[in-house]
Amino acid sequence: MRALAVSQSLLDQPGTVAFLVVFGMAVACVFLFKSMSKHLRRVNDAARAEAEAAARDADGGSARPDGGRASAGAAQFDGAQPVVGDDGTAARRRS
Repeated sequence: MRALAVSQSLLDQPGTVAFLVVFGMAVACVFLFKSMSKHLRRVNDAARAEAEAAARDADGGSARPDGGRASAGAAQFDGAQPVVGDDGTAARRRS
């Protein structure tokens, strides 16, 4: 009787390729989750800054200790909001 030839390769064993695929997807998900949390943090910070600016405008006063004056090197918020159009391009609109 002849013995069947058994492959000794690691990739020929059942489940090895599936494990590698699942492991690769898990690694990709880790990087995607980190990126998503970074972007959500930016959106949250921008929304908080916008809400604070709206509250300052509604009060007519300033919450800044220097009387509302920004330093010469600071960027001024000009009221323009980024908007994505129907064609996917970014535009700016005045509020």
